[in-house]
Amino acid sequence: MPPEMYWLLVFYVFMLAVAAGVELIAKVPPLLHTPLMSGSNAISGITLVGAIGAAVYASWDANGLLAFAAVALGTINVVGGYAVTDRMLKMFKKKP
Repeated sequence: MPPEMYWLLVFYVFMLAVAAGVELIAKVPPLLHTPLMSGSNAISGITLVGAIGAAVYASWDANGLLAFAAVALGTINVVGGYAVTDRMLKMFKKKP
């Protein structure tokens, strides 16, 4: 497969994922938002484990910098997601 066809295929799959994501998220009722957000944070945690695994074998060239960025951004995503989920769950607790 020629390289330009490869990137066209990658772009096509990305656009399909964006369209599917928009359709799915638009149909989520507010009551289910918090449990789904917790589930997506767990998936982000799995992605973070994969990024750490990739960073272990990367040398400090462009691949190493991308692996470091993946670990850093994945960590920010997981920590921020759980912080937002915790804040949302606190809204449902009764005040003493």
